[in-house]
Amino acid sequence: MTHGDSAPSSVNRYLLPHEHQVIMVRRHPAVLLRPVAEIFGGLILAGLLSKWLSDSGAGQILVLVWWAWLLLLIRFVWKVAEWSVDYFVVTSQRMLLTTGLITRKVAMMPLTKVTDMSFQRSLLGRMLGYGEFVMESAGQDQALRTVPHIPYPETLYLEVCQMIFPSKDGDDD
Repeated sequence: MTHGDSAPSSVNRYLLPHEHQVIMVRRHPAVLLRPVAEIFGGLILAGLLSKWLSDSGAGQILVLVWWAWLLLLIRFVWKVAEWSVDYFVVTSQRMLLTTGLITRKVAMMPLTKVTDMSFQRSLLGRMLGYGEFVMESAGQDQALRTVPHIPYPETLYLEVCQMIFPSKDGDDD
């Protein structure tokens, strides 16, 4: 979690000249759990099939099995690359979620439009330390309604709520 650090250029280009970054986080690595499970499951399956099929002389089938696993590996590398460029950013004016490696998507919601914000955590999310933000905006559909796999959800929730709903008397308590 960064506070005031400069955003990477992939995010910085979406900031307006008069706003400054307050919070920037990459989504929790838990988004990679499924691809990791697929790559290891595929490796175990390919290894077992290699052992069983090598005795029967099915060389071409073995080649296909390992090509299939290679495709899983390429997909995993792609998911990691996508994760590395996905950021949730809170500026002095709005919240942004930037996603996508080739097709870049930027969803945003002005802080002044947020009427309610909550976060939820699954059992796995509580165990691994991530949650999902859910924002509402005066009955309007916004481009940014949910932000899944947010790390440090309690801390970020309090910080964002403090920005959205500042203290009326000027105290930080």
